[in-house]
Amino acid sequence: MIWLAWRQHRKQLLFTLVGFAALAALMIPIGLSMRHSFTELGLPNCVSQLARSDVDPVTANGCESAFRQFTNRYQSLNLVAVLLVVLPVLVGLFWGAPLVAREVEHGTHRFAWTQGVGRTRWALVKFGLVVTVTLALAIGYGLGMAWWVSPLTQAAHEGRLGFIVFDLQGIAPIGYTLFAVALGIFAGTLWRRMLPAMGVTLAAFIGVRAAVAILARPHYQPALTRTFPIEGADLLREDRGNWVLASGVRNADGKMLAADTRIMCPPGGQAPDGGRCGADIGAGPGAYNWELYQPADRFWPFQWIETGIFVALAALLLYLAVRRLRRIA
Repeated sequence: MIWLAWRQHRKQLLFTLVGFAALAALMIPIGLSMRHSFTELGLPNCVSQLARSDVDPVTANGCESAFRQFTNRYQSLNLVAVLLVVLPVLVGLFWGAPLVAREVEHGTHRFAWTQGVGRTRWALVKFGLVVTVTLALAIGYGLGMAWWVSPLTQAAHEGRLGFIVFDLQGIAPIGYTLFAVALGIFAGTLWRRMLPAMGVTLAAFIGVRAAVAILARPHYQPALTRTFPIEGADLLREDRGNWVLASGVRNADGKMLAADTRIMCPPGGQAPDGGRCGADIGAGPGAYNWELYQPADRFWPFQWIETGIFVALAALLLYLAVRRLRRIA
C-alpha cells in the first residue's frame, strides 16, 4: 500500500520540489542583497544599541533614520511577502483536496477499497504519507522564510509580531500547512468532486486564518499598557518591536482625547508651531500618550499557541475525514 501511494504521488511531489527550488532560486539572491544592505547601513550595531536603556538620543535618531532608509529601499517586498503567505493553502489545494475527491469523482475508490486494504488502512497510509511530506515541506519553508524575512522584521517598527511577517516565520507555517491539507482532505469527503472541494478549501482556509489573526491572536496573552508624557520624542524608541494594538492621547483624568495617534513635543511643552503641546485636541496639564500592546518577547509563545491551534484543527479534520470515508458508497 505504501509503494502504491508513492507511485501515485511521486510526480506530484516532484513538481512540488521543483516549485520550491524555483522559489529558493528567486528568494536567496534577494535575501543576500537585503543582508548586504543591512550590514552596509550599520543596522546590526543599531539593533544592539537600541536594545540598551542608556542609548543616547543622537545614536537613537541616527539608527531610526538608517532603519527608515532600509525600509524605503525594500518596501516593495511587502507585496512579495503577501504572496508568500498563500503558499500553505496552495499545498492544501493541490495535495489535500484531490486526495479523496479525485478518487470518488473518477470512481476508482470502489476498486481501491475492495482489494483487501479497507477504507481505514487506505486512509491511514494515504493521509500519513501526505502529512509526512507536508510536514517536511513546511519545516523547510518556515526555516527559509525566517532567514529571508529577518532583515525586514529587524528594520520594521512592529518587529516579528507584525501582520504578515509573523505568519511567514517560526513554526506557525507548519500549523498553517497541516491545517490546509487536512481541510482539503475533509472537504473532499464532503463534496466528492475536486473543483468544489478546492473552492471550499480556499474559502474556509482564508476565513479561519483571518478569524484567528484578527480575533484570537491579540488575546493569546493579556495585553500590557504603557504611558509616557507628550513631551520627549526620544521615548518613541521604547516600543520598537512591540505589537501596538491601540493607542491614543488621554487627559490627566484618563479621558481619551484622540485615538490612534501620539503627541510628541520637545521638552518644555511647546509644539513645533509655537503653541502649547496638545492644545489643538484639548490636552491639558498632565496629558499623556497611552498604548495597549503585546511585547516583542512574546513572539515564540504566540508562535506555539497559534501553531497548536492549527495542528489541533488539522487533527480534528483528519479524524472527521476518516469517519466520513465510511459513508461514501
